Amino acid sequence: MDAPAAPSPPLLRRLLPLLLLAAGFAAFFALGLDRQLSLAALARHRADLAGFVAAQGAVAVLAYIGVYALSVAFSVPGATVLTLAGGFLFGTLPATAYAVTGATLGAVAVFLAARTALGGALRERAGPWIARLESGFREHAFSYTLFLRLVPLFPFWLVNLVPAFLGVPLRTYAFATLIGIVPGGLVYASVGNGLGAVLDAGGTPDLGLIFAPEVLFPLLGLAALALLPVAVKAWRGRA
Repeated sequence: MDAPAAPSPPLLRRLLPLLLLAAGFAAFFALGLDRQLSLAALARHRADLAGFVAAQGAVAVLAYIGVYALSVAFSVPGATVLTLAGGFLFGTLPATAYAVTGATLGAVAVFLAARTALGGALRERAGPWIARLESGFREHAFSYTLFLRLVPLFPFWLVNLVPAFLGVPLRTYAFATLIGIVPGGLVYASVGNGLGAVLDAGGTPDLGLIFAPEVLFPLLGLAALALLPVAVKAWRGRA
């Protein structure tokens, strides 16, 4: 005889993580923090920030990762500015590592909150079609998630939610996110590494750099490689 199914947690408890993230999003704008997470603010405070990093070392690194994680978890705009700031403060490769770590932690928080609050309810209401979509996505969860992360046309917050709704395992989602955001992070961290000279010259960095053909096409090539296992399996199935 099968054991009785565990009762689902109360609605408020399921929604609480998502409500906390929504509250963080609202507080970000209510407190005017959007004005501080900008290139203009970075230009004004760059000397203070550089002094803080030089004086605090590891504490500054942890603070940077924490701020980055919170910004992603709250789904607020500013990840590009944070990555540029990291490149300016820490150098290209360290900044890439720190930004990717923070972004992955924040993305995992959104994933878990969405899966807890809405994942099961969405599948119940959507009916058989979501089950078929979920089955296909989960079969190649790493490849699909990696593809979505590599293509810069998909909003980051949206890619945080889709795998949660489609039942992707946490480990697969986290690893694909970690790998998939490295190329874009490296591009912006390298721009940030030269930010001081750009600001001294009175210029502004090109935030649309990732859509330049010499950057976008290699990213699309990597995204196509991410789907190669899917294509090979489909070809073998037909053969």
